[in-house]
Amino acid sequence: MKLGVLFSGGKDSAMAAYLAKKEGHELICLITVLSENPDSYMFHTPSIEKTKNQAGVMDLPLLIGKTKGVKEEELEDLKNIIAEAKEKYGIEGITTGALHSDYQATRIQKICDNLKIKCINPLWHKDEFEYLEEILENKFKVVVIGVAAYGLDDSWLGRVIDEEFIEEVRELHEKYKIHPAGEGGEFETYVVNCPLFSRELIIVDKKISGEDNAWKMEIQVE
Repeated sequence: MKLGVLFSGGKDSAMAAYLAKKEGHELICLITVLSENPDSYMFHTPSIEKTKNQAGVMDLPLLIGKTKGVKEEELEDLKNIIAEAKEKYGIEGITTGALHSDYQATRIQKICDNLKIKCINPLWHKDEFEYLEEILENKFKVVVIGVAAYGLDDSWLGRVIDEEFIEEVRELHEKYKIHPAGEGGEFETYVVNCPLFSRELIIVDKKISGEDNAWKMEIQVE
């Protein structure tokens, strides 16, 4: 099946695309939505424009949509960019990186139903810790670029997901009940390398901002 990839540049959307390709689907294009609302219910925002760099090393065209990020209204903007991908590239379905978010999954499914395309969620209801291990097993290099949860601070920015990271997240999950894979926005990520890339992306500059338990790292990559 020809698929468009709902792509934020983070681990979930990249892993979903990778698993879909392993299942025999053809990745046709990436679809990114730039939200003006940093607290969007639907869209990842830190360093979102750097999906252009990832598209380059994936050798895939990138469609970019924009939204004000108003709850529910942003869904129409998402529908429009997916419809554009269907018309321009003939996609028959999309992949999403949803793990447990019924809010995201049900709304994207409704959009796909309206456009008469399939919605594929390769990560749906995966055990979070098994999923983090799967990231390592499949040679994904994933960098933390945002945090927003009690127990996390700016020292987490720039960290790569590895075994030590997973163990510390396990402790925070037990202590503070944070989502181990960060799906609730506890932490945001950027993939600098994975099997879909022709080469690793290098972070050449960064700008950190925030306070208390909410921090983000804007990056420049090449």
